[in-house]
Amino acid sequence: MANSFKEASVEEINQVMQRSYAAFGIYRKKSIEEKSTFLDAIAQEIEALGDALLQKASEETNLPIGRLTGERARTTGQLRMFATMLREGSWIEATIDTAQPDRAPLPKPDLRKMLIPLGPVVVFGASNFPFAYSTAGGDTASALAGGCPVVVKAHPAHAKTSEMVYEAIKKAIAICHMPADVFQHVHGTSFESGKALVQAPHTAAVGFTGSTAGGKALFEYSAQRENPIPVFSEMGSINPVIFLQDALQKNTAELAVQYAGSITLGMGQFCTNPGLMLAVESPALHEFLEHLSAGIKAVQPAKMLHAGIHTAYQKKSNAALKQDGVSLVEQAEATAHDIEALPIIAKVSGETFLQNPLLHEEVFGPYSLLVSCRDEQELIAVLKSVSGQLTTTIMGTEKDLTDHPELIDLLPSIAGRILFNGVPTGVEVCASMVHGGPSPATTDSRFTAVGINAVKRWVRPVCYQNWPDSQLPQALQNANPLGIWRMVDNVWKK
Repeated sequence: MANSFKEASVEEINQVMQRSYAAFGIYRKKSIEEKSTFLDAIAQEIEALGDALLQKASEETNLPIGRLTGERARTTGQLRMFATMLREGSWIEATIDTAQPDRAPLPKPDLRKMLIPLGPVVVFGASNFPFAYSTAGGDTASALAGGCPVVVKAHPAHAKTSEMVYEAIKKAIAICHMPADVFQHVHGTSFESGKALVQAPHTAAVGFTGSTAGGKALFEYSAQRENPIPVFSEMGSINPVIFLQDALQKNTAELAVQYAGSITLGMGQFCTNPGLMLAVESPALHEFLEHLSAGIKAVQPAKMLHAGIHTAYQKKSNAALKQDGVSLVEQAEATAHDIEALPIIAKVSGETFLQNPLLHEEVFGPYSLLVSCRDEQELIAVLKSVSGQLTTTIMGTEKDLTDHPELIDLLPSIAGRILFNGVPTGVEVCASMVHGGPSPATTDSRFTAVGINAVKRWVRPVCYQNWPDSQLPQALQNANPLGIWRMVDNVWKK
């Protein structure tokens, strides 16, 4: 076991989920201001941990303090973003269609709809973001904002960091007089603990960020329940980047520098790492590869998050390089030690890529495969052959966009986020962000794991018909005591 914390038994997990369900009955009735204040307090208590939290996270993950400082700010920023969302109120989608008793031939009833919380949410901490996708990360923040208690399974690779954040949340619970079990924390490294969390009778939904195998397993555990529940798994993505001809010819060196940096950022340990590059064969492409090789060659290796990820990177990158038709373009020259990773660029023809499904799989780490295509039609065939993605990117000019309408038209069916002249690494936390995509990027392409709309994974719509105004939730009462934006008879009003 990677940590000294006791593994939760199936019986203990069921008890935890029972307590979470009991807390749900109290927490879902808390006012907007009470929940907003709670989220703000969690952010404040995390910040109060100071450098000790950063040091512990760095010890456990090998991530540098600078990166962790930024990630902590993102984490507290997410919490405060959801607090602001709650106070603004329109996220609840309050919709009112007033009665028309005199309508012929049938009267129209009074109908009012809003979103309500599902119940206890289980969150699996992610290894590559010990703050932003872990204990108090986006899944937890959005679930608490939606009115759902949360049970987090700490990631064993940063269990002590997770415990520190858990203690901060407990302080916020006490300060804000929230039910003690609105947030709970368990440890587990076995498949049995994950299965027990998903299949506990009181679990209402699940959030996961990690491998395709892990995410699919949780999804299947849910399907085996007597009453299946929503499982939002963010899983594998190779994030194809398409380099179009006019851009390659005009900006060869600049594009190479940009992508050498993106491929090796954080030793490639981002779900949005550009693991696949596509281009039509040309002299400009050869020049791009020369510049990219120089950039990759100069990168100093760094330790990966933990030994398991390093072993998987070595195994999968070696397997890819051994495939017929795959050639090594460049590998960092420095000597790697311990669990350090050496960045790799490989190359294959479009024809070979189309014939070998193994090359379509994610290699998690500083690895990227360039697919050199005969023409645009082969490039389109290659893009169609890859499964759903979190992102896809076009590096091009206005002329390129005009010259390739069929290719551009294909992009929305591939990914949840479509970039133009940028790098996919780096996810802005805001209302417009979509961090999701068709399977296997996620198990449900209708939702996002980042931004305020992440809350919609943990809520469902309910409609009240012909209810007395005094008995309606405040969000649906005639006087609009919450002062939120609502759609009334198809018109937005406040």
